[in-house]
Amino acid sequence: MKLIQSVKRRMGSDEKPTKPGQAPGSAPGGGSAPAKNKAQGSAGGAAGNNYGKSRAGSEISTLGSLREAPTGERPELFKKKLQACSFMYDFNSNVDDKEKELKRQTLLEIVEYVNNTRNCFNETIMADVVEMVSKNIFRTLPPTRTNINAIYDPEEDEPMLECSWPHLQIVYEFFLRFVVSNDVDPKIAKRQIDQKFVLKLLDLFDSEDPRERDYLKTILHRIYGKFMALRATIRKYIQNFFFKVIYETDYHNGIAELLEILGSIINGFALPLKDEHKNFLDKSLIPLHKVKTLNSFHQQLSYCMTQYVEKDPKLAIHILTGILKFCPVTNTPKEVLFLNEAEEILELTQGSEFTIMMLPLFYRISNCIISPHFQVAERTLFLWNNDYIVKHINFNRDKLFSIISGALYTNSKNHWNSTVHGLTYNVLKLLMEADPSLFDECSIEHRKQEEEVTKHDTRRVTNWTKLIQDYNAAHSEKGWVEPVLEGAM
Repeated sequence: MKLIQSVKRRMGSDEKPTKPGQAPGSAPGGGSAPAKNKAQGSAGGAAGNNYGKSRAGSEISTLGSLREAPTGERPELFKKKLQACSFMYDFNSNVDDKEKELKRQTLLEIVEYVNNTRNCFNETIMADVVEMVSKNIFRTLPPTRTNINAIYDPEEDEPMLECSWPHLQIVYEFFLRFVVSNDVDPKIAKRQIDQKFVLKLLDLFDSEDPRERDYLKTILHRIYGKFMALRATIRKYIQNFFFKVIYETDYHNGIAELLEILGSIINGFALPLKDEHKNFLDKSLIPLHKVKTLNSFHQQLSYCMTQYVEKDPKLAIHILTGILKFCPVTNTPKEVLFLNEAEEILELTQGSEFTIMMLPLFYRISNCIISPHFQVAERTLFLWNNDYIVKHINFNRDKLFSIISGALYTNSKNHWNSTVHGLTYNVLKLLMEADPSLFDECSIEHRKQEEEVTKHDTRRVTNWTKLIQDYNAAHSEKGWVEPVLEGAM
């Protein structure tokens, strides 16, 4: 009963316009929401027909209450109510408001009935349950925004909410109760919840309404756990969605939710990991790092990476190699995200894996230290706040100090940001305290390298100056009238 009351309260709050003067069912910021496919009708295909709607509405009104019906008649009445609700109204208009509300009340009554009745999901009713859910939730979604720069930002923009949500939420709540019910035998229900149904369910993850995606995430995860035969299919379909984002669209509304599901799936993988799961990491998850909209799902993607490393520490080498491959140079926000993820993986890396990856990784880290953008340089220097990473660095200091010290000396002399200056001196102090003699050797080596660079620059300028002087002298002797070169290149 508390569940029904909470659903009713949410329904009431969702029906209120988000802005003054905004009509129910209109899109945020004015204008009406994109029209949905009107072909989602009753079993007879008459959902878009006014006569069919009115007939369905009158059918609901003639059915009695489940609570007041005799116990023996309730299963048949429950079935009739499911069949009567197997159509979808057009919520972009204010037509048939009474019938819409009548259907909504019937859906609430159905949820209350299954919540308080045992063995209500028998074999004879499952087809009607799935039919009713399919008719209501499976629909054509509005076109996804194609301009990457105009993509929805959760911190700044308001989401485009589904105008039919007062009905859809109850349908999703009902379907969730069906999936988790102990009365539902997967061997019987798999006739209705099959591969085709799962694919349609995954298509709905592109909805711009975060409330719908949250329900879909929970339901799909429950289906994955309950229907063993569908597990490989679900992973394959999710991989195909990732391929589309990586190689075609660069955007999908439900990537974060799908990655959340995958995080739980990866956590349940048996050891040793199958080649199938490693290929999924290699071909689908790591390439997601190159997507332009990485910031919208990076947290969930990073969690999947760490789950793989916890399962098999040797995969840290493979993941860090992929991160280095896709690490940007001119995109500062993505560069900071990559540094965050690298730190999380390094915290789970064993000494043997760290030794294999340390040289290419710290050459990249040294470049980040001298980055002119203070956020990148600052985030890189924060790595020395992690005791576990510092322990690995000190253990391999004979190879790493020479790579790091040069970048630190360059920062201390040339970087414009005072905060970066302070962090640089702190890291230099840590290196000096860890091994004073090695630190002095690295300092001497760095000074020699700087002197060599200075000598090379001097020789280059001298050579260019001599070439220009010889060129001008030759032209003067022959009396050629041409522009005279000046200065050194």
